[in-house]
Amino acid sequence: MAIEIEVRGDIEQAMRLLKKKLQLDGIKKELKRRECYEKPSIKRRRKQEEAKRKLRKLAMRQTTE
Repeated sequence: MAIEIEVRGDIEQAMRLLKKKLQLDGIKKELKRRECYEKPSIKRRRKQEEAKRKLRKLAMRQTTE
């Protein structure tokens, strides 16, 4: 997977765009998570919480439509 950003003069704007794309792809979050060891019990709990959050988000979308 390659993320490409065109730099047209303003490097600061290109950096902001790159950071935004990394955040949307979840790469930034994954890098932060891999910085230190995560115990298996904590990993399980985090995955369960993410699944609950995803289900809640899906349910909210269905109720608003």
